Amino acid sequence: MLWYILKLMVVLPLIAGLAWGSLRLAKRFEGKFGTATGSRAVKIVETQMLSPTLRLAVIEFHDREILVSTSKNGLVRLAEAPARKREDVA
Repeated sequence: MLWYILKLMVVLPLIAGLAWGSLRLAKRFEGKFGTATGSRAVKIVETQMLSPTLRLAVIEFHDREILVSTSKNGLVRLAEAPARKREDVA
């Protein structure tokens, strides 16, 4: 029984640390992979998480920037404006 508790005291923090580290890496690299180079009609400019189920996103489409809200129920367009110049975005 003592051997089981000792193994549990070693393995449980190890698993918790791996889960915490993978969540940190996923947050850091979110949106950086899976994008192909070249010209595209739709581009995600910026995203902001408001709650675990609600996110704001700025999408560039045909020289327009569209602010949308995303949730498990779908997308809702909130605002639209002319696209900013590249030096203004950075």
